[in-house]
Amino acid sequence: MAKAKPFIKWVGGKGQLLEQLDSFLPNDIDRWEGATYIEPFVGGGAMLFYMLQHYPNIKHAFINDINEDLITCYCTVRDSAERLIASLKDIEEQYLSFDNEDDRKSFYLGIREKYNTKKLNAIDNTTFFIFLNRTCFNGLYRVNKSGAFNVPFGKYINPKICDAETIREDSRLLQHVTMLNGDFENTFHVAASNTLFYFDPPYRPLSETSSFNDYTKDSFNDDAQIRLKNFCDKIDKAGFNFMLSNSDCKEKNKKDNFFDILYADYHIERVWASRNVNAIASKRGKLTEILVHNYCDTKATAIVEKPLSFSLYIS
Repeated sequence: MAKAKPFIKWVGGKGQLLEQLDSFLPNDIDRWEGATYIEPFVGGGAMLFYMLQHYPNIKHAFINDINEDLITCYCTVRDSAERLIASLKDIEEQYLSFDNEDDRKSFYLGIREKYNTKKLNAIDNTTFFIFLNRTCFNGLYRVNKSGAFNVPFGKYINPKICDAETIREDSRLLQHVTMLNGDFENTFHVAASNTLFYFDPPYRPLSETSSFNDYTKDSFNDDAQIRLKNFCDKIDKAGFNFMLSNSDCKEKNKKDNFFDILYADYHIERVWASRNVNAIASKRGKLTEILVHNYCDTKATAIVEKPLSFSLYIS
């Protein structure tokens, strides 16, 4: 049986970190009655699909992203899975029918141009989004200042453009998920008792050349990172729980304490992740990321070893 998982590739996706993230969830989250899960930067949705499959006590789930086309994808997968699958099968057959790279590249550029017209219905828009995601360079989603998708052609020999089983299983899980499109702060009003926010925002770049976070026409700069922290303060004050992922600035510069200072009032963990985006192979590899949360007891800290007992013998 197919397992629900991201139906798109996404830079910074959390698929490889799910077990680590799970260990830092609130210790009693599986016992929350009528739990609410909110993801203000949904991206590829790896954490979303994980949470929905592992925590059946989540009765209310909300996802949000400022990228309108991405949210259109989620709505289409949820509401029109079979029509989308038929459309993806058609474009996959067209693409794979070309025998040489030049013809495939020409087809790719033609789809990219149509996609950037922004005059498409939801099925076509989602079909083109997924097609471009599966055939562009490294699965990036990047736009220019005008909002036009501008990632170059990827040279994949046999890309899987239509993953029908995944789309069907994702659609099943998404039936009770509410989709929002807008700024992350707009998610506050849907929080209720027993709520967990999980933030996976555009990461703060580790260098001037490592930024892949322009997936909307407005960059997520340090001012936006500070605004996000202030929003976390609002969540904490209201009595809700949050967990947040971001890059570890100290990886490249031990003196860069941006996040350590910004989130000094909360718990900061560091987890290991693989980075495979860099075009230069030597610059790929394992790096730490930060994980911030506002609750003390995590699933990891709940595993307490029995204390050792000592006996004192006096001769």
